[in-house]
Order: sequence, then C-alpha cells, then structure tokens
Amino acid sequence: MSRVIHKFTRNVPQWRPRVTPVKLAEATPEQLEALQVTPSNTKVSDYVLTLAHDVESLAVRSPLFNAIMYDPGGMSRAERELGALGASMVNRCIYCAAVHAERHAQLEKDTRVTDELFANGEAADLNERDRAILDFARKSAGAPPAAGPKDMDALRKAGLSDAEILDLILSSALFGWANRLMHVLGDPVRQKADA
Repeated sequence: MSRVIHKFTRNVPQWRPRVTPVKLAEATPEQLEALQVTPSNTKVSDYVLTLAHDVESLAVRSPLFNAIMYDPGGMSRAERELGALGASMVNRCIYCAAVHAERHAQLEKDTRVTDELFANGEAADLNERDRAILDFARKSAGAPPAAGPKDMDALRKAGLSDAEILDLILSSALFGWANRLMHVLGDPVRQKADA
C-alpha cells in the first residue's frame, strides 16, 4: 500500500501521475523526438512522459531545463540545486525537494546543508552565501514573489556575481513553475514500509 507524503527528505519518492503517461511503445514520432532531450539525460520519467501529451511544450521545456540547470558558467551546479530546493520547499513540492536535496548533497559530497534545512526549515543555520541563495529562492518562488532590492543586495554582499544571480533567478523561477505543474499532475508517494 502507498500513501501521499508530506515530509521533506532526501529519500526520493515515487511520483504517481493523475494523467496516464505516454507509453514509449505507442508514442508518435513527434513525441519521441521531444522525448530525446530528457532533463537529466537519464531514464525518461513518468513526469516527462506525462508532459509528452503536449509535445510542443515539452520540446521547449526540456532544452530550457537543461540550459538553466546544467549549462557551464555562472552559479555552481550545487548552488543551482539549492535554488531549486528553496523554491520546492516554499511550494511544498516534496518530490522536487527530495530530488534537488539529493543532487545538492551528491555534488557537495556533504549532507549538512540539506540536513539542516530539513531539520530547521527557514531557521536553518547556513553560511552567508547559502542563506542569501535560499532566502532569494524562497521569496522569488512564492506567489506572489516577494524578492526585492534588499535580497539582491544580500546576494551581492554574499559574493554572487551578476551571472550567478541570473542563474539563481532562472533556477528558482523554473521550479516555482515546475512545482505547481507537478502538484496538479500527480502526487509523491512512498510505499508504506518506506514511510
């Protein structure tokens, strides 16, 4: 038996779509072409297969996702993951928070930041740079966004360049949107024994 979960953790749950995902064996040539560029160049997830129902959007979404999260230069990959995590936490997207917390921990080879975030939320004890990144991501991903000039000043004071700030804006905005889409299309679930 499975159940919907409501707690942040690095243990990535399954995602149960409400719309039947496209079956690869039955996909149209257009869907297969759009599916060739998966967000992380790994197995095509049920989420992406669900998005394949709108092939025009998926054909734009995956390259955009890859560019924002993986292109070289600007903010580090780990810090982009922290921005995605901050957005996912404020939007209560358990699945995305787990995925990006796990990626952050892998890239940093350290779980201290994500452990602290999941234990203490907004009150987490973080270094100045991580605090500025997390606060900006949370504020910019809310509805309506609350990030402003003071948050930009905090990012610059913490040492972020304009290119890094742009990467943070893009990663937190991407997940402000993606979290909401994922909430409507399905639910994070864990098997009862994993809870």
